[in-house]
Amino acid sequence: MSLEFEIEATAGAARLGRLITHHGAVETPVFMPVGTLASVKGVPQDVLEELGVEILLGNTYHLYLRPGVDQIRKLGGLHSFMAWQRAILTDSGGFQVFSLNELRKVTEEGVTFRSHLDGSSHFLSPESAMEAQIGLGADIIMAFDECTEHPADGERMRQSMELTLRWAERSKKYFEQRKQNVPTCVSQTLFGIVQGGMDPALRKESAERTIEIGFPGYAIGGLSVGEPRQLTRQIVEATIEHLPREKPRYLMGVGTPEEIVEYAKLGIDMMDCVLPTRAARHGLLFTSEGKISIKQARYTGDEGPLDPACGCRVCRRYSRAYLRHLYASNEVLAQVLNTIHNLSFYLDTMRAVRHSIALGKKACFLSGEQSQRKP
Repeated sequence: MSLEFEIEATAGAARLGRLITHHGAVETPVFMPVGTLASVKGVPQDVLEELGVEILLGNTYHLYLRPGVDQIRKLGGLHSFMAWQRAILTDSGGFQVFSLNELRKVTEEGVTFRSHLDGSSHFLSPESAMEAQIGLGADIIMAFDECTEHPADGERMRQSMELTLRWAERSKKYFEQRKQNVPTCVSQTLFGIVQGGMDPALRKESAERTIEIGFPGYAIGGLSVGEPRQLTRQIVEATIEHLPREKPRYLMGVGTPEEIVEYAKLGIDMMDCVLPTRAARHGLLFTSEGKISIKQARYTGDEGPLDPACGCRVCRRYSRAYLRHLYASNEVLAQVLNTIHNLSFYLDTMRAVRHSIALGKKACFLSGEQSQRKP
């Protein structure tokens, strides 16, 4: 069974839906925690299940380098390897290769790059990126794209968009051919990615031409590459109006709690971001009362819970004083507990958004720091 998508309710442009994958249903709009190396840093899979995570994101580039796609395939695929029987989405590795900057060379055929681990040389093409994701066995996989840097001039943005469109065609062709020979591939779904830099006209053209190629879902890529957040929103708005209503829409690599609420209101169905886990490791925690930097000395004697409105296992049990002590002591447990709370906050925020859409109350969206969350 490949992907099915159902829209169950709307509130303005926002949609309440369900993604039906081979590994279970996913309620949308959804925030997907990032499990770069087949692991959400510091959080065991049973805790992720307890938090209500229905889909994780894995990273093809990192898994390709270590432990290697062949090794994961021999161990039964990514689901079996990481003991996670719910849905998984893998990106193609395009953004990570883009991030290597001076360590890569882009040609029509693909990208030659040097590993950030040991400097060894590797090559990824649309075909090899598809083969890697097929080997990993994720439920949703992404076409290989080029992520356009910011700032970039008009000619550069067009060249990059055109290359991504040609790579999208090659990605789809290879994926469809492999479906004939790889049984597990039949249960996978390939999404296309819209690029076009920060040019609304190119975004429109990219969306229309990607739709002509034909995919079961569409992602908006190439954002959060250094542009101002207001420009990010403008480009999302300029792109989403051209995407099919009946297909899932995935906004890659965003954002803060407030931003994911706003993007859900615009009609985005899927989002991912490293922010909740990365911020947690640096002591920055999201609460209904605002952001808290738990490293600050003023929490040394604070006996209260991290967030009085939160029902997560961290807020039910530990005080701010204890969490501050753990962080100041460089205790590994600090990163674990902080990450669990931040993920809980993001997931609860999405639950509140879905609840509001179900009620048809577009004005009742919670906005992260400004509202109390429902347990």
